[in-house]
Amino acid sequence: MANRFGLPDLGVGLGLRTAHYSHVIEERPAVDWFEILSENYMQTAGRPLYFLDAVAERYPVVMHGVSLSIGSTDPLDREYLSDLRALRDRTRARWVSDHLCWTGVAGTNTHDLLPLPYTEETLRHVAGRVREVQDFLGAPLALENPSTYVEYAGETMREWDFLARLAEEADCAILLDVNNVFVSAYNHGFDPQTYLDAVPFDRVVQLHVAGHTHHGTHIIDSHIGPVIDEVWRLLSAAYARTGGASVLLEWDAEIPSFEETHAEALRARQFIERTAA
Repeated sequence: MANRFGLPDLGVGLGLRTAHYSHVIEERPAVDWFEILSENYMQTAGRPLYFLDAVAERYPVVMHGVSLSIGSTDPLDREYLSDLRALRDRTRARWVSDHLCWTGVAGTNTHDLLPLPYTEETLRHVAGRVREVQDFLGAPLALENPSTYVEYAGETMREWDFLARLAEEADCAILLDVNNVFVSAYNHGFDPQTYLDAVPFDRVVQLHVAGHTHHGTHIIDSHIGPVIDEVWRLLSAAYARTGGASVLLEWDAEIPSFEETHAEALRARQFIERTAA
């Protein structure tokens, strides 16, 4: 157990997507674990839960959310948290994660992962909410660094410093998305290695890697297509510092066959082993 929470290195996993439901159930492919999008299985019934239950019986599952809105000024949604905890218990998920962002205010969900202003006031606000969520879940919450496209004029610290301090003050875990580091580094003009140098890797329990869409002047975190070598190398550097953490490939649009998606995920092992060697 390389991280301070004693959470396991599950190996190389895939996001569970509806396009692959039948293949996973019928063929039982040799996948180490699956990550599910929490909201897809909350306040629903029927086919989604049927497939989820079948997958959770055979594979380790991790939950990843997009609607916790940990940075919002709205009160935490207790009904949402109750559903989240019930789904965690139903699937025996190894941990629960979400994003370091806000998704709406005044009861409105923008369905987007909006960036936070990295200030002392924001740090105190978010740390308190993270502790509240962890108390409710009775387990560590893992927060993912977002991809960002704008910065706030009044910020007093950089994202990597904010993330490191938040993890310490809230005693939470980190889901480090190396593609998001690469995307934000290009968009804002910083060195991605500077970001990695600031991360408290004993708190990193999971790593994300994904494809993106390059528009010349900026990069969009689209989760489309193969991962470029620069991002794979960032994964290798990050993985080496964790001492071993679960790795997941995200491919969420223009999804190819299961075999192609899984083959892309398994490229992670090549880069990890190369770094170890």
